[in-house]
Amino acid sequence: MLDYLEPVLSQVNDLALERRATQPDACDFRFGNPQEMPLPQIQQALTKWAAPKNKDWFAYKFSDPQAVKVAVESLRRRVGIDFDARDIAMTTGAFGALASTLRAILDPGDEVIYLSPPWFFYVPMILSCGATPVRVDFNPPRFELPVEAIESHLTARTRAIIVNTPHNPSGRVLTAGELERLAGVLERAPRPVYLVSDESYSRILFDGREHLSPVRFHDRSFLIYTYGKTLLAPGQRVGYVAMSPTMPDREDLRSALLVSQAALGWTFPNALMQYAMGDLEQASIDVIAMQRRRDRIVEALTEMGYEAVRPEGTFYVMVRSPLDDDVAFMHRLAGEGVFVLPGRMFEIPGWFRISLTANDVMVDRSLAGFERAIASIRTGNRR
Repeated sequence: MLDYLEPVLSQVNDLALERRATQPDACDFRFGNPQEMPLPQIQQALTKWAAPKNKDWFAYKFSDPQAVKVAVESLRRRVGIDFDARDIAMTTGAFGALASTLRAILDPGDEVIYLSPPWFFYVPMILSCGATPVRVDFNPPRFELPVEAIESHLTARTRAIIVNTPHNPSGRVLTAGELERLAGVLERAPRPVYLVSDESYSRILFDGREHLSPVRFHDRSFLIYTYGKTLLAPGQRVGYVAMSPTMPDREDLRSALLVSQAALGWTFPNALMQYAMGDLEQASIDVIAMQRRRDRIVEALTEMGYEAVRPEGTFYVMVRSPLDDDVAFMHRLAGEGVFVLPGRMFEIPGWFRISLTANDVMVDRSLAGFERAIASIRTGNRR
């Protein structure tokens, strides 16, 4: 597991790089962290609900009924599915939801299909359950769902598949046609397969797109959601896992999920975040402003000669590295005061990822650095 995470740990543990990336004049496009002040609605909601209303206000908290009600109503409105409140488990964001769901459904020796490039913690979560991660690759730059390849990797040991739409890191939004074909493949699998649908970025959509949940296409599905992306507040963790109303053996799975949440170290959100859910549900970052930022950076980089994938959602832009060695090019950009994540962190060497959570001033300031970096390649300075 540590070997797999080496690209991530090398970034996190590089203190010299961290110091440079956090200087006032640095252009930090690495992680999905806010580069502007948080939404005022977050502070207002937490302050409002911090005052205790009874002696149990901060007692042990499972899934608060009012928070669950907010989730049910939100899902009915946004996803078009009427979830049973008993099938909603409040979690510490998508991280807690994914870990708890996988722990509840996997046994040692099971296989889990994931799509590459992935969010870099899918594989460690699968391994921690004693299961085997099975990689199926997207084909850049289109990143269309590789349904035939998924079918060829289904075996009698396949227990689950993780699907992420909108997709981190490519920004691709899966279509109804792709999801219908995937559902057909899963129905023909040698063994019943759970679909774990990571919908963390389902409200970060561009160009008027609407979110289509994979849960609508397959009975054995779990929907994963976090407010950390919509609020751009990953340090205040609240989210949930929702079981499809068509899920077989839901009663047993409810118990398995509850035990999983406790055994993993209490993946329920703290009381205050759950009380504030109704107010937090109404808040969101400015997605239109983020779309304008996407347009600015994709168009500028394309004009410079980069190959940039225009994301349909999420916070991110994938760009092909002018050097085969994406880590070397990452360091070249860092020398220009521009900080990105290399593709090797996402199993896609030869690319790098830009986070659109940077502010507009940072984007404008970075463009000269991007241009100097690619110009240095053209002039033969490939060191």
